Amino acid sequence: MTNVDSEQSLPDLLEPGLSLIFCGINPGMRAASTGHHFAGRGNRFWRVMHLAGFTPEQIRPEDDHTVLRYGCGLTTVVPRPTAQAAELSRLEIELAGDAFRRKIEQYAPRHVVFLGKMALSAISGARNIEWGLQTNRFCGAHAWVLPNPSGLNRAFDLDALVTAYREVRIAVASMP
Repeated sequence: MTNVDSEQSLPDLLEPGLSLIFCGINPGMRAASTGHHFAGRGNRFWRVMHLAGFTPEQIRPEDDHTVLRYGCGLTTVVPRPTAQAAELSRLEIELAGDAFRRKIEQYAPRHVVFLGKMALSAISGARNIEWGLQTNRFCGAHAWVLPNPSGLNRAFDLDALVTAYREVRIAVASMP
């Protein structure tokens, strides 16, 4: 199911009862212009998803809707596209938090995976977010924080991303 609100440039790929929803901070310019998640040339999301075992083949951005077949959904916390997430103010992310919480409550995934620390920190008010499984649930779902797969994120190479995402896939399969 595709969910688009009037302010959203990139449609959510969500349906009720998914195993997990990956939450980007906001759409990149290329994703917004094409209408497909993680469409930027340097974005490693689809490659990492495949190598970590979430999908049996590497999905192309234009086929992003097929991620639903594997129990995964895609959304963003802030609907406004930017070239870099750093262009968002903390206040803008905080203000998007209520609508984002309602979305997660509506779709009720078992797990919510934040791609990067920035969004969860801003909407939860927590300053020291750790990587991995969070102590507190988010709207009833187990909350995770993984490194952002953007090509702009040079702190994590492909192997580190695949390892982190694989750990989540394995843990999610064994958790209620």
